Amino acid sequence: MEVSIWVWIGFFLFVIAMLALDLGVLNKKEEVPTFKKSLLQTAMWIVLAFIFAAGIWYFEGSGHAIDFVTGYLLEESLSMDNLFIFILVFGFFGIEARYQHRVLFWGIFGAIVMRVLFILGGAALLHKFEWLMYLFGIFLVYTGINMLFDKGKDKDLNDSKMIQGLRKILPVKDDVSKPHFMVKENGKWFVTPFLIALIFIEFSDILFAVDSIPAVLAVTQDTFIVVTSNIFAVLGLRSLFFALSKLLPMFRYIKYALALILAFIGAKMLINEAGKMMDWHFEITNIASLIVIVSLLAIAIIASIARTRWEDAHGI
Repeated sequence: MEVSIWVWIGFFLFVIAMLALDLGVLNKKEEVPTFKKSLLQTAMWIVLAFIFAAGIWYFEGSGHAIDFVTGYLLEESLSMDNLFIFILVFGFFGIEARYQHRVLFWGIFGAIVMRVLFILGGAALLHKFEWLMYLFGIFLVYTGINMLFDKGKDKDLNDSKMIQGLRKILPVKDDVSKPHFMVKENGKWFVTPFLIALIFIEFSDILFAVDSIPAVLAVTQDTFIVVTSNIFAVLGLRSLFFALSKLLPMFRYIKYALALILAFIGAKMLINEAGKMMDWHFEITNIASLIVIVSLLAIAIIASIARTRWEDAHGI
């Protein structure tokens, strides 16, 4: 898909404008977003993504539009792990809900920058070394299987080497009464738990990108599609967090769906690349991938809700 530099510039100007709207208008006040407001904002991001997909369909055809939607839903589903990390980090540092959106805003801004760099680097490597598709495929299958059989023990951030290291290196003032990343006291600057939380979230996103970027590159290696689908998924992450933060613990089977999705995408990479090499007349299409992703997420959510209702009915 050939895209002019002006389309790239226009897209990134749109992203900057939406980020400004998000922080400067939609979430200007320091208050806890209501469930309804968060749900409406989440719906807004989803609608914008599908309007963008419709534009791709109109100008470039259905194939590229399906690639975008598949990549978008894949990234949106894999971002669920980020939401669990957000809950863990905010709980650990005792950051009030009314201040969480500021940390998430800058976390998402940083995630967009890093993911664009990761995608450009990954696409360039795959273009030069096609055999990396096999390596990425094996890695995703391994990651999916490992996640599937993970015992899921509760993480204790007190044991985090990163947080311990940051506290040793940086002068920290444990004050979360005001949403400042740094404060000055007696002529000396201190970082606050807000900044430590932000750094931890950014680092976690880099680790998640190691899984998600190869996964979306299995859908398409079209840089424009990969970048835009990733950014649309990330843009809606903050409102999705506030909409689902109270419900996420109920979705106990989401993790298994994500594990199966990763393993499936990895298997797809291996099968399709082997098909090219062996000249097989078989390919796992992106339409099939889209159906699998949506089906696994739907099954996980329905099973989670059914299990919760059954336990409530039996007093468990």
